[in-house]
Amino acid sequence: MRARTATVGDLEDVFRHLSKRMSDEYIAAGKDSKIAYDNLMMNLKEGRAHALVDSDGTVAIVAWHEHGDAADTLFAAREGFFRAATVRFCRRHIRQIQALAGNLPIHSRSWLTGPEIAKWFRTIGYVERGEENGAKLFELPPAATRPG
Repeated sequence: MRARTATVGDLEDVFRHLSKRMSDEYIAAGKDSKIAYDNLMMNLKEGRAHALVDSDGTVAIVAWHEHGDAADTLFAAREGFFRAATVRFCRRHIRQIQALAGNLPIHSRSWLTGPEIAKWFRTIGYVERGEENGAKLFELPPAATRPG
């Protein structure tokens, strides 16, 4: 797996084959896939979106934008993204995004519940920080404050 700057084609491909769990996440957040697509497109046009690519093509788009004292993430994925190897890759890659965002804490949210979601975030290095607007808020602390 590798990451590279996302293109409009990458975004279109991921949304053409968007996983059901991503659709469910957007609905739980009170949005639909069109709003998520538009938000990701805005970040892509600003150069703040990466495509995660494996041998089958683009499996996910991760975007970020600085918001106050943290960088918030946006995400879309095909079903093929949700594997242990991909989550492990994201552990390294999210740190690259953090460096691009000036070593700010990274904030990610999930409106879905289930033990596997918290486990994925913990595996990547996030710490659960409570709830915000109906979502669980996960934070990747800045490198200097990260344990271990």
